[in-house]
Amino acid sequence: MDLQRAGGILLHLTSLPGRFGIGDLGRGSDWFLDVMADTGQRWWQMLPVGPIGAGNSPYASPSSFAGSPLLIAPEPMVEQGLLTASELDDLPEFPADRVDFAAVNAFKTRLLRLAFSRFRPDDGFLAFRRRAADWLEDYCRYNALKQHFGNRPWNEWDRDLADRAPEALQRIDRDLADEIAFGRFEQYLFDQQWRDFRARCRDRGIGLIGDLPIFVAFDGADVWAHRDLFRLDANNNPTHTAGVPPDYFNELGQDWGNPLYRWGAHLKDEFAWWSRRIAAALGRFDLLRFDHFRGLEACYAIPAKAENAADDRCEWEPAPGDELLDAVRKALGGRLPLIAEDLGVITPEVEALRDRFGLPGMRVLQFAFGNDPLADVYLPHCYIPNCVAYTGTHDNDTTLGWFEAEAGKTTQPPEEMEAERRFVRRYLGPGQADDIPLGLIRLAWASVANTAIAPLQDVLGLGTEARMNVPGVGHGNWTWRFQTDQLTPERRSWLAEQTALFGRWNGQVPEPYRTRLGIDPPADSIAPEPLDP
Repeated sequence: MDLQRAGGILLHLTSLPGRFGIGDLGRGSDWFLDVMADTGQRWWQMLPVGPIGAGNSPYASPSSFAGSPLLIAPEPMVEQGLLTASELDDLPEFPADRVDFAAVNAFKTRLLRLAFSRFRPDDGFLAFRRRAADWLEDYCRYNALKQHFGNRPWNEWDRDLADRAPEALQRIDRDLADEIAFGRFEQYLFDQQWRDFRARCRDRGIGLIGDLPIFVAFDGADVWAHRDLFRLDANNNPTHTAGVPPDYFNELGQDWGNPLYRWGAHLKDEFAWWSRRIAAALGRFDLLRFDHFRGLEACYAIPAKAENAADDRCEWEPAPGDELLDAVRKALGGRLPLIAEDLGVITPEVEALRDRFGLPGMRVLQFAFGNDPLADVYLPHCYIPNCVAYTGTHDNDTTLGWFEAEAGKTTQPPEEMEAERRFVRRYLGPGQADDIPLGLIRLAWASVANTAIAPLQDVLGLGTEARMNVPGVGHGNWTWRFQTDQLTPERRSWLAEQTALFGRWNGQVPEPYRTRLGIDPPADSIAPEPLDP
């Protein structure tokens, strides 16, 4: 890919401000789009937008294709005549700084069921069902059956339903017809609102970067509907799951619980499911961050009988990354708009796979200061243009929290932590080390990386209290939200000035930044190419 020089913000939709307890596709997203445009940003990056799974994680979704009902905004339902304005007046007392997922889910489900009772299918709904024919019915059946069987995993349902016997599916299509229809309605509303949201992004010239987890949840519609594509035994249990081996941070490694793919079956049908999955995601986003990209070169396989990820029976197994990426590129008409998440222990073979397809990798500044100061690829003086620079990611602490981490709250010895802090201050230089989050944003924006992204928490200068996720911890994640008054005029002006100063402005640099920075007309930022609809 040939990405033009630009900047952007990492912020999940759920973190937006608003009165309904969670960020969604409504007015809060419009407000933030205006902030993005006013500060010259090109890219809005977010986490997966599917239905959340275990621990409220967007990375444990029961579907690779469906959208999260929690992101559906209530106001458009009023405009459609599905709700009345007064039905949005008596709201629960939601916390302003975090998402109470249980309370939000109960509230939005009540509204959606009320709206469904008034809904009458129209031509738009029928067109949506045709577009989503590859996945919609199976997802809605799965959801209805999960409720019918008391939320038990699909391999504990009646065997004929777990095995998808045709007569059993016909029976539940009849017996659970209302609940299946409600699922279709939810997905139709999400599709409508997302299409409107993306049009508003395009009106402002802002592109969307999504997130594509390499693996899918075992207990989900993808595995249930396509058992032949995953490594399952005769009782529909995974024979091998994905994870990572022991490392500096975890002596037992990590078992993520995701079933590994049956790569032979994917090769046989030329990766048709993968092509549909990525094409569907690109129907919502302009670029996709391919999470755990190294798994396309080799996957860490944990046998079901292994005690943990450190078991001697665990091993790296090769994966057909070249064949997969080539098949997807052909299915997309020669395009491959992916960012390779190439973090962690990456082998030369993974780098070669990334480079053969010309994919930009990731460079995270928080990883830059603890190793060789002359050769660390995460240091800006070692960047190449075809990469995406980040101050941190959703899995990191905020930059302020990372820099101010106390001994005992990290695996690093205290003397290493202090040496790392000294290196950060030296690298930032005089006058730039007073505000570490803004200093690292400035480093990323000044670098040669074509794309630079900062989590909004770093723009706001927030600490550990605003961290989005702690990997390996199954509770308390994904809840952070901000309020509009935190994004002060001073911080917005600073971000806009850095974006203009380092040639990342999305379009022509406006006043007052042109005068303030002494920009002459020939030095205007190059107008970005229109986003491909």
